[in-house]
Amino acid sequence: MIIAFIIALLLYGLLVFYIGWSGYRGFGLKGNRWFLACYSIILIVLSTSFIIGRLGNGSAVFSIIGNYWLSIFGLLLLTLPVVHIVMLIMRFTKIDRNRTRVVATTLVLVIVLGTLMYGSYLAYTPKVTEYNIAVQKTGSEDLKIVMLSDTHFGYLSGIKHAKRLVEEVNQLDADLILIPGDIIDDDLAIVEKKGIFEILAGLESKYGVFGSLGNHDKYRGQMDKLIASIETADIELLYDEVFLLNDEIYIVGRKDKSEENRMATEELVAGLDQSKPIFLLDHQPYEFAEADDAGIDLLVAGHTHKGQIAPGNLITNRLFENDYGYLQKGKLHTIVSSGYGFWGPPIRLGSQSEIVVINVDFE
Repeated sequence: MIIAFIIALLLYGLLVFYIGWSGYRGFGLKGNRWFLACYSIILIVLSTSFIIGRLGNGSAVFSIIGNYWLSIFGLLLLTLPVVHIVMLIMRFTKIDRNRTRVVATTLVLVIVLGTLMYGSYLAYTPKVTEYNIAVQKTGSEDLKIVMLSDTHFGYLSGIKHAKRLVEEVNQLDADLILIPGDIIDDDLAIVEKKGIFEILAGLESKYGVFGSLGNHDKYRGQMDKLIASIETADIELLYDEVFLLNDEIYIVGRKDKSEENRMATEELVAGLDQSKPIFLLDHQPYEFAEADDAGIDLLVAGHTHKGQIAPGNLITNRLFENDYGYLQKGKLHTIVSSGYGFWGPPIRLGSQSEIVVINVDFE
């Protein structure tokens, strides 16, 4: 583990040096010692900010800087190699390479800035995605479920994002609201300080709000404290628990896959009346076959963010049986959301923050 960490750190350092050296040469100020000194200090601060922001009790300033740095770092790794290939080809022409290098550097900065602005728009402007499913069980009425995952409330997904969520969800006139995990972004203190749960208490639905925990719903203490804090938002938090709604529908919430002593789905539903609809909240979209065998009718999940920043979606598509959208497995309906919030940089490319509407037709 230590060796792998050292290797990863060295690789990161080499990539930062590659970006830094490319920028230094690209600005056309090679040999200017004052510029080199200032440039090096800024690069060191930026490249270490994400790590510094998570040391000890954390730092809001360094966390925010670090999150933006991650997006800039990723975008530069995608664009700089293309620029260098073009510059290599130009060696065989009579075009002034020094002038072209400065123009190319300026163009890269414009592209990165424009991409950051567009990616920020996709991250903070949720779309509504709608699915219609038919459950082969009896229900007294069809249901309109609103599902939202991965809100990641914290430093950058804050008060305005929470208020927008409440406003947009309430306009959908939901019968039931389900939140399958990653409600907070690792730090409960900042969420409580911002009064996020008081805002979320304004969510309205006919039958209430139910949630489960994800891998970022962590607390440096007893989990009971985290759960109690979340439940101040009038969210019924299911922690390897089952709730029978109106004596008609079972709502099951699992512990996250990262937690120890997590019960198997089969154990959770043992003894339940299988003639009633069973909805499962499981943050990470795994174990679909087990859920189908256990008689689950609808599984809602998040976690993947649909890669959040392309080409991350190509990776999540290979890692998960269903990394985004709808998939039916046997009688089981699975729906995975790209999430309402974001992890790390407040940027999305190839994905968009979303609120999911699920229209359930009982037959």
